[in-house]
Amino acid sequence: MVVPGSRNSVSPHDRNGAWNALSIVAVCLAAVTGITASVWAWQAVDSESPINVGSDVTDEHASATDNPDSRQSVDSQTRTNRFPVTIRKPAGPPRVATGATDSQGNAVTVGCSTCHSTRKPNTKNKTTAGLNEFHIGMKFSHGKVSCLSCHNSDDYDALKLADGRRVEFVDVMTLCAQCHGTQTKDYNHGAHGGMNGFWDTTRGPRTRNNCVDCHHPHAPQFPKMQPTFKPKDRFLDDQKKAAH
Repeated sequence: MVVPGSRNSVSPHDRNGAWNALSIVAVCLAAVTGITASVWAWQAVDSESPINVGSDVTDEHASATDNPDSRQSVDSQTRTNRFPVTIRKPAGPPRVATGATDSQGNAVTVGCSTCHSTRKPNTKNKTTAGLNEFHIGMKFSHGKVSCLSCHNSDDYDALKLADGRRVEFVDVMTLCAQCHGTQTKDYNHGAHGGMNGFWDTTRGPRTRNNCVDCHHPHAPQFPKMQPTFKPKDRFLDDQKKAAH
């Protein structure tokens, strides 16, 4: 029992003051704790590097609605993580067979410039009918163009564009594209030209054909074909016989 007026007695006024002091201390501690947590969070966010296009870092908690740039970042990352698309190219300038063989029995071939560099180009020759040395019997049917529309008269080991610029044989598609614009557009969209590999290049690589893989440069048009009946199905014939 506490005797009033003794050293251990606490008045109601003193008790209320102590509670008020404790409340003030608690509020100050909470404020300091909140400020410290905010500073730590700010430092953590500031120390993170932004997501780079093509990196493997993604924010699983962010959505396209919360962050408008997140979908664009993911799409850009998908585009950059694709396997390569390779377009086949010719080995280089063509070689002409001479009909002769060497001592080892290998066919002897010559480059275009081997013969064409020794004579002046014949700009009047528009067909193969006047050829009496090389290329005899070669089929040529390519619209209204002539030999020198594509072949470079200054260097027969190369081709040329309509404006006279030199084009290597390995870049023959550049030459084809200047006249065949519709086919080039379809090719770029994937609707023209054969290919091997994966449609989805995030799963694997793709190899595409060159123009001259399918079209002969001197006679590019495919021959006309007549549709035929479907192949005979021997299993279907056996079922018909069994039904009767």
